[in-house]
Order: sequence, then structure tokens, then C-alpha cells
Amino acid sequence: MIVSENKSMQEILGFLKKAQKVVIVGCNECAATCKSGGEEEVLKMKEALESEGKTVLGYTLLEPACNLLKSKKDLKVLKEELKEADAVLSMACGDGTQTIVKNINKLPVYPANNTMFIGETKRVGEFEESCKACGECELGWTGGICPVTVCAKGLINGACGGAKNGKCEVSPENDCAWIMIYEKLKELDQLENMVEMRPMKDYSKQNNPRHLNLKKKEEEASAEA
Repeated sequence: MIVSENKSMQEILGFLKKAQKVVIVGCNECAATCKSGGEEEVLKMKEALESEGKTVLGYTLLEPACNLLKSKKDLKVLKEELKEADAVLSMACGDGTQTIVKNINKLPVYPANNTMFIGETKRVGEFEESCKACGECELGWTGGICPVTVCAKGLINGACGGAKNGKCEVSPENDCAWIMIYEKLKELDQLENMVEMRPMKDYSKQNNPRHLNLKKKEEEASAEA
């Protein structure tokens, strides 16, 4: 999931300084789970903006905000409010906010959230980064532990030798990723994976913005068959 957290009200009000009439758009999936953009948070934001003298014309929650065509359809519920509004406040992640921008013309869309990372829910209210979407997954030979994300140095050929008492020298509160990888490979009887030198990451696969068109892939595969 994409983990996000609310910006400060000071920053949000700075975005909205020239806007009197506002529409709020939340996301009922990742942002709701992170308590940064579900209905409860949207209603609190509405109350906060109104206490600052803003007029909140309406709000909606998208499911999810990052689905371009579905969001276009779901935003129609605010068709009249958007005609009157001065601005839209997005309580989705950065991806969702950009999707909302693509679906709304002639109105500024401002982010209420900071997008933190792609991660997992460890328990309610606690999230941990687990993937950098590097475009070249390394999990197949590391026992399912990502060296790009979990290692503070992003080392592909570890360990660096700087760990102390099993903790990372860069981030002492974190366990050393390569000790974790070693222990997992030992458990799986795959320690030979530690010996092979791996090539440097191909950062061309992170050449932004990236695209994936499944229909085009299927057509190319059919043409090659």
C-alpha cells in the first residue's frame, strides 16, 4: 500500500490562501488505512477549514483515487460543487492527487498529504517501508528480503561490514538487512546466493515516469508468437 500522512494545517492553509470555496476529495483505500484521508479525516479537515473561515462546498471519497477512469466517473457527484469551487483539496497520496488533477479542469488541486513510501501494515496504525519499486526485483535470491529498501545503503553485494550487534551503522535503530538476508538464506539452505557477485542495479529501469500497458504487451507477445 502507499503510505501517506497529513501535511501541517499551516502548509495547507498556505495553499488555500486565495481560495474561499473548497471541495475536499479523500481516498477510501490506502489513505483511509493510514488515517490520512478516510471519511473521519475528511470530516475533521472540513471542520478545520470552516473554523478558518473557508466554505467547504462538499466532499467525496474515491475508491481508489488513483484509478483514472473510475475517479472521473465518481467525481461527477461533485459536478455542481466543482463549478462553484475555488480549489480542490486532495487527501489522497501523490498518485491519487495527480489523478484528480487529470480529471478536474480549470481548478487548482492542492495536496493535503505527504506521500511517505510503499509499505506494509505491521499492525493497526503502524506501517513499514518494504518496496522502492526499483523496476528490477531482487527478492528471488535474497530470501524475500529487499536489500534495496531494507539496507540503508541499498547494497546489492553486502554486507558492508559496518553493522554492530546486528544493527545498521547508518540507522542504528534498524536491523542490518544483510544479516537478516544471511539468516533467511541459511534457513532456506541457499547460502550460496551470498557468494555470487551481482551486477550493479540497472537504473534505466527507474527512468521516470515509467509506464506499463498490458494491452500493448499482449499485442507484442502475439506478434512474436
